[in-house]
Amino acid sequence: MSGYEQINLALSDGRTLEVFVGGVADGIPLVYHNGTPSSGRPFGPFLDLAAERGLRLVTYSRAGYSSSTRNPGRSVVDIADDVAAILDGLGSTRCYTMGWSGGGPHALACAALLPDRVIAVASVAGVAPYPAEGLDWMTGMGVENHAEFGAALADPDQLQQFLEHEGSWVANVTADRVAVAFGDLVSDVDRSAITGDFAEWLAVGFRESVSNGIWGWFDDDLAFVKPWGFELRAISRPVDIWQGGQDRMVPFAHGQWLSQHVGSATAYLLPEHGHLSLAVASFGRILDGLTASRG
Repeated sequence: MSGYEQINLALSDGRTLEVFVGGVADGIPLVYHNGTPSSGRPFGPFLDLAAERGLRLVTYSRAGYSSSTRNPGRSVVDIADDVAAILDGLGSTRCYTMGWSGGGPHALACAALLPDRVIAVASVAGVAPYPAEGLDWMTGMGVENHAEFGAALADPDQLQQFLEHEGSWVANVTADRVAVAFGDLVSDVDRSAITGDFAEWLAVGFRESVSNGIWGWFDDDLAFVKPWGFELRAISRPVDIWQGGQDRMVPFAHGQWLSQHVGSATAYLLPEHGHLSLAVASFGRILDGLTASRG
């Protein structure tokens, strides 16, 4: 497995970001945006696949997750400044960027706000904006997401209470309990993917994400259901939209909607995959599509 370096990056506003850098040292960075909730700690096989393609994999813990300082009230669009600071710290002018699940909107924000630095984008099982005309946003989600986003839409205090109580399993989950803990959020194809090193990585990422409280998760949820701060149709950089038909966390309709409303989208809609199995089985293909004739 490829190794990686952990960096605590100081930002101009006084915050710090937990950043992980691996892969090929002189390669074009691939800035990876983690899901919700998760830390930025990279998955070994993803590091290897990036390195095989000559990429420098850069992951990070979004504000409020793990040891990254919270940025209260943040919007999706605010991630662009953090990513620009990461690139500056690495001495890099350009990057590819990819967001999985809750990272998807943040990858799209980088495409919109950093068009001179972002070469191309992949949104993998990424959530669509709320509200989205023509999309019944929560249809097809598992019951846990109905409760979580229902709380986010109702009241911040209600969301905090939900995450601190119903989401408390995240703080102590182990690899052998991840599939059970997901409950109604995982389809059969996703459940079968939660094994071995992948299950261990998920569990570690969950535990680290809330090691300093639920605030990264809390701020993510609120950011998703308020205006993101940029126009999807105005994105000019190439965007690949990947979505699985068996996804009970971010339903298939979200990927279909994004593929029709992102101005420069190419759709990879795979009915046989779920939320987790999609990335595990297709990460190499996603990187190949992202980097094809674009470097």
